[in-house]
Amino acid sequence: MEGKGGLGKFYDKAKPYVAMICLQFGYAGMNIITKVSLNRGMSHYVLVVYRHAFATAVIAPFAIFLERKVRPKITYTIFMQLFALGLLGPVIDQNFYYAGLKYTSPTFSCAMSNMLPAMTFVMAVICRMEKVNIKKVRCQAKVVGTIVTVAGAMFMTLYKGDVINMVWSKYIHPRKSYVSDTTQGTDQDWIKGSILLILATFAWASFFILQAITLRKYTAQLSLTALVCFMGTLQSIVVTLVMEHKPNAWAIGWDMNLLAAAYAGIVSSSIAYYVQGLVMQKRGPVFVTAFSPLMMIIVAIMGSFILAEKIYVGGVIGAVLIVMGLYSVLWGKYKEYKEKEAEEILEPVKDGNNTGNANRKQNQNGTIIEDIEANITVGVTQKTEDKRISVLPAIAIGAPMPQPPMIAIEAPKP
Repeated sequence: MEGKGGLGKFYDKAKPYVAMICLQFGYAGMNIITKVSLNRGMSHYVLVVYRHAFATAVIAPFAIFLERKVRPKITYTIFMQLFALGLLGPVIDQNFYYAGLKYTSPTFSCAMSNMLPAMTFVMAVICRMEKVNIKKVRCQAKVVGTIVTVAGAMFMTLYKGDVINMVWSKYIHPRKSYVSDTTQGTDQDWIKGSILLILATFAWASFFILQAITLRKYTAQLSLTALVCFMGTLQSIVVTLVMEHKPNAWAIGWDMNLLAAAYAGIVSSSIAYYVQGLVMQKRGPVFVTAFSPLMMIIVAIMGSFILAEKIYVGGVIGAVLIVMGLYSVLWGKYKEYKEKEAEEILEPVKDGNNTGNANRKQNQNGTIIEDIEANITVGVTQKTEDKRISVLPAIAIGAPMPQPPMIAIEAPKP
């Protein structure tokens, strides 16, 4: 029984990590398929519309039936948050990201999006969702990891170096690369794509922060995902009608364009939003975004294997730095999670001690003094033999209460 319990506990702790790693594989596949579709002339505005139409159609039935009894009411504040989520994620982020992907390459786009953990961490600190105590090692690890991650992404962007010839490239794609000529295009297109990708990353980080805030009041995960996808579909239609004036831009058949829209909608929107929301409620937005560097490594390998995309020495060095930064951030988040667990375990023990400590003491003058331990507290640390654990301290308030010597006074209940 103990082994089974230990296995179950390990499974519960591993679920967020496994979910986020699988999600990065899903995102990587979306980048490759989308790149091929955009190279064949599909409008990224139309792709965003179809993507979220597919996502809404897939996730809405589950939300309607599974959460019909637990779905909170939509207030004006929640509606505005849903509107903003649809604007930040489906419209701004994805349109800018697809445009940047069209001007650059899948690996470069993923490398630029690795600034997401850094942006999310800074925004979480500003919104007071993350606390930074630079004296603590775990906070130092998160800060240093964020800096190293961004440095790795920037190194990969600014320095190419020599081309690394993969073993499979000689046999699978001996002559042709299926990545468009924009990878060797003008510096102007490359800079334009970089700016669009930075704006997309900023919008995506804002989406994570706002999603975490919305989940505090609107706790129905599936319904929130369906509503965000639906709002994104409506907003994307308006944007597409303004930007695309050719009716044939909406044409789609049984080809790569349909596959790109369906895959992106089902995997990268509906499933991804739902899984991210579940993990975010347990571990926070920084934990969710800390896995994004893995997508870049997966896309680099898949792009080389499928599209014959060239891999450079600078990319490999940048990838190593990114992985180092990723593990530093995750280590800091893991230590923070363990401290919160310790606080939750110590809290009921402290409450039990409060009841025992509220005993009556009689002084020399016959005055009975009650020791009342208050639960209103702020930041103090309690030393233990092996480590320091942050806890909620108890403030002892002594109040002299003159009473007849033979009257017993009950201790206040916690």
